[in-house]
Amino acid sequence: MVANRDNLSTATPSSETLANGCRVMIMAGGTGGHVFPALAVADQLRAANASVAWLGTQRGIESDLVPAAGIVLNCIDIEGIRGRGLSALLKAPLLLWRSLRQALTVLSDFQPQVVLGMGGFASGPGAVAARLKGIPIVIHEQNSVAGTTNKLVSRIAQRVMQGFPGALANGEWCGNPVRPEIAHLSAPEQRLANRGGLPRLLVLGGSRGALAINQLLPAALALIAPHQRPQVRHQTGKLHCAATQALYDAAAVSAEVVPFIDQMDEAYGWADFAICRAGALTVAELTSAGLGALLIPFPFAIDDHQTVNGKLLVDQGAALMIAQSDLTPALLAGQISALCSDSEGRLKMAINARQLAKNGAAERVADVCLEVAHA
Repeated sequence: MVANRDNLSTATPSSETLANGCRVMIMAGGTGGHVFPALAVADQLRAANASVAWLGTQRGIESDLVPAAGIVLNCIDIEGIRGRGLSALLKAPLLLWRSLRQALTVLSDFQPQVVLGMGGFASGPGAVAARLKGIPIVIHEQNSVAGTTNKLVSRIAQRVMQGFPGALANGEWCGNPVRPEIAHLSAPEQRLANRGGLPRLLVLGGSRGALAINQLLPAALALIAPHQRPQVRHQTGKLHCAATQALYDAAAVSAEVVPFIDQMDEAYGWADFAICRAGALTVAELTSAGLGALLIPFPFAIDDHQTVNGKLLVDQGAALMIAQSDLTPALLAGQISALCSDSEGRLKMAINARQLAKNGAAERVADVCLEVAHA
């Protein structure tokens, strides 16, 4: 169910929903780091009998995930301009005006009682449109360093929520929403303490994959003796699966290589440790699951927020971190070998990670939306 541009349509809320629930427009998109937390909140809202619609774009991961979740997706035309050069800056006023008109049309059709901004390009025009129509705004900032859109929107929002303390001066720290099945995993002491066999390594690069990790990891694992290598489950991202599998084949390293993992709770429950980026959602899921990790922050993240995100885990003994600029197959092999040979260290990291978990964020954000809608 997708509505696009000027040919916009939304599902008409049933009479039962209009009588018993409220209408919430979620604005989120681009990457899984925005969309998965927003979906977790949407689940809580729908469980409370709210009617939920979504504002996003056709370019982001929301174009697949939101309709699959049974939520109407309304797409507007908007894209980022930061770091895109002079041409993008010159086009920006026209693009922003067009996206604002489209967002106003979406809000007029759905008539939400509150909008929830969870990040992504659509959140900016959506929030401005909501302000113009007098619709209250709630935002949630996932990262430890707030994005430009949320910094601006926080000035006009009725309520501001945040995944890390101090990201926004006027924000309530509630943590980052994660899928409940991840939070419900058994404690690390139960999962990891008595495992036998080779250690299990989960490799994640976020919803779009991580090219540097994909390229270096097969070569790093090839430097480890076969009887000491971990079992590997590697999420590559949609664009890199075949190429990464070819690198594993060339290195004569066995691994389960997949473009995307749908059942993340099962993957976290399977793993003994992870190698991954340090996006806000990944950090939240590692703590919620209770899993130690070797973090390789994406070096081109705006304001280097992934390094700041990951430092929270490193400082509490829940993770190790390597800058991508320092990464070599030999260095990576050494870190993997050390983790594989230290089951007590892996367990301690996992326990420390679980102690950092701030669960219940999805429920809290949903509750705030309903409070604001009925204020």
